[in-house]
Amino acid sequence: MKPSAIRNSSYFPYILLFVQPIFMATNLIIARGGVEHVPPISLAFWRWLSVFLLLAPFFLKKVFENWQVMRKEFLKNFFLGAMGCGICGAFPFIAGISTTVTNMGIIYTSSPIFIILLSIFLFKDKISFSRTVGLITSILGVLIIICKGNISLLINFKFTTGDLWMIGAAMGWAVYSIFLINWKSKFDIMTRFTLISFFGALSLLPFYMIEEVYFSKTYFNEYFIFWVMFGAISPGIIAFTLYTKVQKFVGASLAGFTLYLYAVYSAFYGIIFFSEELLSYHLIGALLVFVGVYLARKVKR
Repeated sequence: MKPSAIRNSSYFPYILLFVQPIFMATNLIIARGGVEHVPPISLAFWRWLSVFLLLAPFFLKKVFENWQVMRKEFLKNFFLGAMGCGICGAFPFIAGISTTVTNMGIIYTSSPIFIILLSIFLFKDKISFSRTVGLITSILGVLIIICKGNISLLINFKFTTGDLWMIGAAMGWAVYSIFLINWKSKFDIMTRFTLISFFGALSLLPFYMIEEVYFSKTYFNEYFIFWVMFGAISPGIIAFTLYTKVQKFVGASLAGFTLYLYAVYSAFYGIIFFSEELLSYHLIGALLVFVGVYLARKVKR
């Protein structure tokens, strides 16, 4: 089958649903491995600046040709950059210092729940019994993960800091996803993504400077180049581009399905690259999150 025939196939969007998380989940490899060599906010900042610099020669001309559109959409694109590249860029890297790839992947899978909650409160989507049960089930699954299956840790509020950062990242991704699909733009997908990556780096700049001066200095060596470029290309350009295309084809709610596989691929990466163990509470928590997201997204026909 020719590539053009594949792209025009009704199955193409669903193929993307399975392919996109392969690249997206590599972000957690960077979150665990990259932060051993580059401070987390520095890594996020230089990653998104690199994305912008790689894309700018191809798409920045369209921005200058449509400067009035750029000015009109400035605040929206800055907000999307701060959410999709700022919060979702830095929080997982901070989380990777103290938690596992498996935990991060499963917790991030709860993002569709936050997408649905935003849709309910901001866009008046209907709340059904199925959605209510799904929301509660998913939240329970996330709680099992962050308390490692030990209820006493939950009662005493003893959590791994990295798990809490990942909940924040999941919320940020939900905000990015829902507004990306609801805020229409006159720019094409890649031109808009170029702008979003720039504004993402810009939103991280003050925090990067604070980190550099007061917490941890960046060393610009071969490790820096490898992790920044890996982050820019695999979970950056490839994953974000595929995700925006999936959203365009199937909508924000169904695009959230990619996070089911994101958790699976993340666990696989954790086992292969970091010798992590897949424990019983991971399986129970993941099952509850998966079932909960399925129920919450289920539409009565």
